Amino acid sequence: MPLHKPSSTPWESEKRRTNVVVIGAGVVGLTTALVLSRSPSLRVTIVAEHFPGDSHPMYASPWAGANYLPFSQRGTLEHSLERDTWLPLALLASELPEAGVHFQDVILYTRQQDVARGLDSSLLSNLHSPDPWFKDMVPDFRLLDPTSDDPPDTAYTTRFKSVCINPAIYLPWLHGQCLKRGVRAKRATLAHIHDAAAMFSNTDTVVNCTGLGACSLGGVKDETMVPIRGQTALVAQEASHMLTVSGSEDGNDSELTYAMKRAGGGGTVVGGCYAPTAFEDIKKAAAPDDHLARRFLHRWVKYDKVMEGVGLADVIEHRVGFRPSRKGGIRLEPAIIDGLKVVHCYGHGGYGYQTSWGCAERVRQIVVDEVKGTKHSHRLSRL
Repeated sequence: MPLHKPSSTPWESEKRRTNVVVIGAGVVGLTTALVLSRSPSLRVTIVAEHFPGDSHPMYASPWAGANYLPFSQRGTLEHSLERDTWLPLALLASELPEAGVHFQDVILYTRQQDVARGLDSSLLSNLHSPDPWFKDMVPDFRLLDPTSDDPPDTAYTTRFKSVCINPAIYLPWLHGQCLKRGVRAKRATLAHIHDAAAMFSNTDTVVNCTGLGACSLGGVKDETMVPIRGQTALVAQEASHMLTVSGSEDGNDSELTYAMKRAGGGGTVVGGCYAPTAFEDIKKAAAPDDHLARRFLHRWVKYDKVMEGVGLADVIEHRVGFRPSRKGGIRLEPAIIDGLKVVHCYGHGGYGYQTSWGCAERVRQIVVDEVKGTKHSHRLSRL
């Protein structure tokens, strides 16, 4: 009987694996590393200045609410990313609640004055549309006329079931899943994107998930990045549902009203604001604004009457973070930077959690296509 030589030894298989370095350990970087690690042909390393458990205003993910409330417009990149992220999050809520993702009822209050002036002018216009693209995707979607229990300026309410995410649980869970799958992690501050490749021998591709860091990272220095200030308050009382309101009576377009019970228990997160901030002002703007907190808490109890009487005295913690927004939206594309293969995946603004799985899968496809030498339609920018 002839002897059949094995097609490869474990050492040879390891040698042939493509080495990928992911820069950044926010929700997008961690999810991307986890999805990449599921491809047997890839060996993945995360390099980041901040990891779950760290606290820094430029490390945006720990400061998030967070939840799944789609903001995107039909037919856009963000639309497809939000659509493709729903199922992974819903599966986690159904099957692995220990990951910190839980289902919650949602009520969206759309005000008469916002409808009269045109919802298209609002940051939340797509979320509060009477005919949103996600209506056939999320469970129990209903568009309802106002009732006597709603504030008198309510035009209609939208109700459905979505997920709420506790970053203090979810980010360490993602990190832990990465480590279980053999992803390496190294803490480092990078001056240039090439530094990530130089840290390890035979790096094939670098995935840039640096968020606001894309503005200062050498080789990238994306001047279209804009920090968007967010402020929330954690109160001890637990709301029965998530809510958002289409506008603010305080006459400031940067002020928002939203609330969500923390997944896994432990109070309610109330917000907030969406305020563009210059990079040089971040240190000053990182201090909580008690006047802002008082206003959004007052607006919240107007729409959740069970919480009447809740105010600043009930706040356990004030939190301020800066969303990594980008003029022109998310940058998700391959590039060549001085001969280095790069996949950019940053600029997620306030929707990093709800686009994370869709982004990660697209990054994986770009990297795998490159490994296979597949011709694909991804736009290649040479910088």
